[in-house]
Amino acid sequence: MSRWPGKYVIGLTGNIGTGKSMVRKMLEHQGAFGLDADALAHQASAKGGPAYAQIVKLFGEWILNDDGEINRPRLGHLVFAHPDALAKLEAILHPVVGQAVDFLVKRTKASVVAIEAIKLIESGMAKECNALWVVTVPEAVQIARLVEKRKLNEDEALQRIKAQSPQSEKTKAAAVVIDNSGTFEDAWTQVQAAFNKIMQPAAPTPPAPVAPPAAAAGTDAKTIKIRRGSPRDAAAIAEFLKQVTNGARALSRAEVIAAFGDKAYMLGDYGDQLAALAGWKVENLVARVDEFFVGAGAPLDKLAPPLIEAVEAASRELQCEAALIFVPLAIAPSAAQALTGNGYAPQTGDKLGVAAWKEAVKESMPPNTGLLFKKLREDRVLKPI
Repeated sequence: MSRWPGKYVIGLTGNIGTGKSMVRKMLEHQGAFGLDADALAHQASAKGGPAYAQIVKLFGEWILNDDGEINRPRLGHLVFAHPDALAKLEAILHPVVGQAVDFLVKRTKASVVAIEAIKLIESGMAKECNALWVVTVPEAVQIARLVEKRKLNEDEALQRIKAQSPQSEKTKAAAVVIDNSGTFEDAWTQVQAAFNKIMQPAAPTPPAPVAPPAAAAGTDAKTIKIRRGSPRDAAAIAEFLKQVTNGARALSRAEVIAAFGDKAYMLGDYGDQLAALAGWKVENLVARVDEFFVGAGAPLDKLAPPLIEAVEAASRELQCEAALIFVPLAIAPSAAQALTGNGYAPQTGDKLGVAAWKEAVKESMPPNTGLLFKKLREDRVLKPI
């Protein structure tokens, strides 16, 4: 039994480079409330965050960039080379993150929660969960992923791997082990099977279709249906992206399926055809729509509002604080006008007042796009702690 009555809480962990975040997103696709404790630690240590002053006091101002933010690679080199320094950093962060996790789990309406944390066992949080899930891959795969995705050299990657407890110790304590050394579909099958055992006989309820009022006589009578995409839609999504980008986004079905490990898709049908798409993900309590396309001949002003409303509703379930929509420059003015009634306005990343929001823009903004921004809630998770 977890410490949160009425909720089934999955503690999700695994060593660096194993793909914990991908599995968390898979659980979100199944209807769970996913929570990244490591991202909360990132927020807590940002300038103005509740752990910032303590970290700077402990390690000194040499860890700061010119803008006052902590230089994470610089701090990382220090703590991963010195276990005592890492332990002191964790002693500052774990209590703050624990409070934030407690706050978010209590606030969510979801019945299943997945808490992702690399130090889930070491921090004691695993004991507060219903079940421990561990994601694992061979060490060679960890190294390859850290070199490719985090731009570390092999020595740096191996140093970070060796700074953590062995994967075998985690798997021994696990109720569920996800082997993520194969394809996305291999991992998806494992996650679905384990999740179904929790949820049976119930199944996640898909979002209700959103349709505009019936068209008046003499007007376009095609109906609009908004639905959440699934890996089953991968071939249709790949074909749609190829069409709307004139071949610039020529993805295979397998590549789209793999993308579901990083993001979710909301689809808009116009009549019986896929006519609009929003690809988005939630990281650090910020929703980021980094793919937004409406097909030629489809009414952007009719499709964009319900499509983004559905994305926003799903993001609010994940307790997002803000939403970023990156729109191709060719349709940016029209999209901004279509979404004005939804509360979105053109913005630039440097004008956003919160460090986590600025960083989200830097991390996620594709080239040749404009930014539409909306604050989703006034209360920020790490401010009252």
